[in-house]
Amino acid sequence: MRADTGGIDWDRFTRVLDRKVQRRWRPSSRRRRKPYWDEIEVGTVLQKYHDNLYTFITQTDKADKDMCDIISIALVRVAQNGNMTATQEIIKLINFTIDEWIESCPMILCWQGNDYLIHKHIGGCIRRYHYSGSFIGYLIRTLEYAGRGLRPGIAYSLDNSLYSGKMSWGNRAGQNPETGELYNILRQWNEAVFLCHRPPSNQL
Repeated sequence: MRADTGGIDWDRFTRVLDRKVQRRWRPSSRRRRKPYWDEIEVGTVLQKYHDNLYTFITQTDKADKDMCDIISIALVRVAQNGNMTATQEIIKLINFTIDEWIESCPMILCWQGNDYLIHKHIGGCIRRYHYSGSFIGYLIRTLEYAGRGLRPGIAYSLDNSLYSGKMSWGNRAGQNPETGELYNILRQWNEAVFLCHRPPSNQL
């Protein structure tokens, strides 16, 4: 069995092994390569499994689940060789899967709105993954353990009303025309008034 980008496809072999045997499997040592960008390597994998990419969005049976693992592991192996294009492609595809987990899995809900941390953990899983038969399974377990105590990110709209209901958050926000930075108008106004009425330091 040959891998999509050359060499022996050990992942196809280890997938059918018993779980206990999988844990004992040790890959040959990999020489760390310098990061590079190669769309052709990634395109070879995507073209082969083009009709099955939907499995990252929805899975109706075990065959879909297995196919999602096969595609993700194929891209992981390319990424582990140093191909940054493959890393970006994995993150893009698995984002669809994680969105589904957030909606359906209570233990993953805490990752909502924490895109930066999600991408960081995906990158870590890509570097650490060996031969467990399922990269997707390895990733979801990693997120479950790492998400303990993590609070979901909450998005607020400037059109939402304040607690009093008399004005919106947008009425309290301004924007610096030079930097584009948002700031709190009332807070800055209150600080300015405080400084104007603050007695000199020698009188404190």
